[in-house]
Amino acid sequence: MSSALTDLFPYPIVQAPMAGGVSVPALAAAVSEAGGLGFLAGGYKTADGMYQEIKQLRSLTSRPFGVNLFLPQPEYADQGAVEIYTHQLAGEAAWYETELGDPDSGRDDGYDAKLAVLLDNPVPVVSFHFGVPSRDVVDSLHRLGTFVLVTATTAEEALAVERSGADVVIAQGVEAGGHQGTHRDTPENDGAGIGLLSLVAQVRETVAIPIVAAGGIMRGGQIAAVLAAGASAAQLGTAFLATAESGANAVHKQALTNPLFTRTELTRAFSGRPARGLVNRFMREHGPYAPAAYPQLHHITAPLRKKAAASGDAQGMALWAGQGHRMARDLPAAQLVEVLAAELDAARTALSGQGDLR
Repeated sequence: MSSALTDLFPYPIVQAPMAGGVSVPALAAAVSEAGGLGFLAGGYKTADGMYQEIKQLRSLTSRPFGVNLFLPQPEYADQGAVEIYTHQLAGEAAWYETELGDPDSGRDDGYDAKLAVLLDNPVPVVSFHFGVPSRDVVDSLHRLGTFVLVTATTAEEALAVERSGADVVIAQGVEAGGHQGTHRDTPENDGAGIGLLSLVAQVRETVAIPIVAAGGIMRGGQIAAVLAAGASAAQLGTAFLATAESGANAVHKQALTNPLFTRTELTRAFSGRPARGLVNRFMREHGPYAPAAYPQLHHITAPLRKKAAASGDAQGMALWAGQGHRMARDLPAAQLVEVLAAELDAARTALSGQGDLR
């Protein structure tokens, strides 16, 4: 990682920007104060809502932090398939006594307005998901002194990130919880994800820019492994989801280590885009039939997910989680950063000792 960006946070630990109310200012502030890089999620918020959270975060810490944006999505969903899926969810709407959401509630997540906020009120770091920002956008952020990070799930996508002028590529392995950051989401991509260590190695041989590794990382030893593979830092989401400062629903936090939820899968059931979560009833019943239609399905299922969460029904919620979810620790965020840093040091010491023996 460039020395200037490294100087922003002492430990190579980045808290993933988890949308849906998880990555709140209190969490980002705690991580940044402890020596990692805290992140706010701009996704699913209004531009003003994002601005207010930035103001709140700045009142909690003077340390650097980041803000994440979703790229607008192109029109390629099969509208007939969306209508069929909507009819299939009629029983869910009746069960939860709510109406289904409007699939045409918006495709761009207020991207232009949110970008305008970040250009008028610069933050240290901005990351992008679901595509690559234009060179003009990257240059505009650079002129303000903002570092730009972009997610990639393949070496080819990483090359597109480098060509955009971005400072860092976030290599997201298939183990990651939540939405895969593929640049173009089509059904033929389903099941084609790459494991994190293999992805980091491929990206390292493809681009010259620094890499942040993301996907299933829960321990300091895993951070050491991705650093050894060529990454400059690690991004952790599920590990921070369980912390006290996380804005995740209590049912979601408890489900991470609940023996009832034994595995995760990638599913389109809740949003129309591949996202990894704990396998529950909703995913089993609807995942096989969900079309590639983001964000239409996200809007359609939003009222269902809200009612399920309000009633404490984990079987109807989108329980986003990475493959390492059973290793989640119920710790304050700052303490988790300290524990991860200590584990990283121990792993590095052990690796160094093995080198001496050889």
